[in-house]
Amino acid sequence: VGLHTETRLLRKSLLATGVMIAGFVLGFPIPLAALVGAAILLISRRIEPESVFREIDLSLLVFFGGLFIVTGAIESVGLSGQIFTFARPLAERGIAALSLVAVVLSNLISNVPAVLLFRPYIPDFPQPAQAWLTLAMSTTLAGNLTLLGSVANLIVAEIAYRRNVNLSFTEYLKAGPIITLFSLALGILWLMWVF
Repeated sequence: VGLHTETRLLRKSLLATGVMIAGFVLGFPIPLAALVGAAILLISRRIEPESVFREIDLSLLVFFGGLFIVTGAIESVGLSGQIFTFARPLAERGIAALSLVAVVLSNLISNVPAVLLFRPYIPDFPQPAQAWLTLAMSTTLAGNLTLLGSVANLIVAEIAYRRNVNLSFTEYLKAGPIITLFSLALGILWLMWVF
């Protein structure tokens, strides 16, 4: 079996990655460096827009937008403050406790909205850098716990369904919790060692 390679795309991707890393190293704002890298790939593409648009799943896009609307509503009515007031004593106890709170929240509202709800409160933590890294690690890995934990999981389930593979919530639970608990334990141990 031969390996199919896209040499031209590989070169463009390496160039874009190199420009982006150079931007990071030279002190450019991270969003600007990332946008320049993405722009290189977008401007130099040879794919017809119509073929890309056909692959967009509108229902998932609307769902994802809805998550951000709900997150904004939770913030604007003050519910996020109340949730955080309740969870803060536990979350400030350290890496493992913050990870637990993040895992629960990530699986209630998905991992990206969970990070957005934490955002205003992390700077007030005793060690904000540690809290940000813990939040990044735990919300990313928490997305693997249940099918609803991450929008990426829903995208995979939707694509599988279109190909006649039913990836149900209970089917996902056969692997998700084991993988999540193992990877979270390793992540927590690693961050405890680093800090």
